[in-house]
Amino acid sequence: MNVIEEKNRVILEGIGDDFEPQHVFDCGQCFRWIRQEDGSYTGVVQGRVINVKKENGNIILDNTNKKDFEEIWFDYFDLGRDYTVIKKELKAMDEYLDKATDFGKGIRILRQDGWEMLISFIISANNRIPMIQRAINNLSEKYGKCIGEYSGKTYYAFPTPEDFKNATTEDIRACQTGFRDKYIKGVVDYVNENNEDILSYRNLDTDECTKALIKFNGVGPKVADCIALFGMFKYDTFPVDVWVKRVMEEFYVEDNLSLPKIRKFALDKFGDLAGFAQQYLFYYARELGIGR
Repeated sequence: MNVIEEKNRVILEGIGDDFEPQHVFDCGQCFRWIRQEDGSYTGVVQGRVINVKKENGNIILDNTNKKDFEEIWFDYFDLGRDYTVIKKELKAMDEYLDKATDFGKGIRILRQDGWEMLISFIISANNRIPMIQRAINNLSEKYGKCIGEYSGKTYYAFPTPEDFKNATTEDIRACQTGFRDKYIKGVVDYVNENNEDILSYRNLDTDECTKALIKFNGVGPKVADCIALFGMFKYDTFPVDVWVKRVMEEFYVEDNLSLPKIRKFALDKFGDLAGFAQQYLFYYARELGIGR
């Protein structure tokens, strides 16, 4: 991969098929990346606004520079990991993963902020993506720090626990969080009152990490697995939602198997690559309507 800086943007040459913006941003792992009319995606990460598109085989990161690329984006987009090797290992497991990895060949698992993932996936429970995005955007506008304008739109950082400190349950509900308002309020109060460092959960093993997350009201096993995978970098976990359940029943397990048993089957089969397998299978199932 060759990195070129020019005119407030960074161009990544030679990245091949291992980074397709649509695959990355539409595979269910993130909520602050919005598709634009030209097919690019604009997102808010670590108090910065960035636009990503693929053009002539190159990835173009707009509204940034090489310094931020080295300090933020290289890690955030997991560019130090060879996804060609991961896909080769998964393909060797069975024909279903062979097809799924081809279909979602450009997926990369973003290394996102654990605190933001905790609140975001609480909001995601029994919710549709446009509503999740709206609630997160409303919370950011109301409580987050203003970053500035990009392409005529004002953007806000995701609120820190301190930013949320004086928010009431009613205030949070007004941001269209629905019944999850009390769960968000509970997490905010616990973190502020106990000076809890959510990012320290990354230092726990996967089982300890998910147990630490489940202590929060509003965080069940699936939500805990999502937070662990996308915010705590626990790649040996396997969130099971409705689409994953469908694809697992279609290809691997008997119908009506319990979610914990599906999860255990997946962890035993996919091992340390379970989180990657989950993303390829999820995207494959949802986009093609498998098991619907």
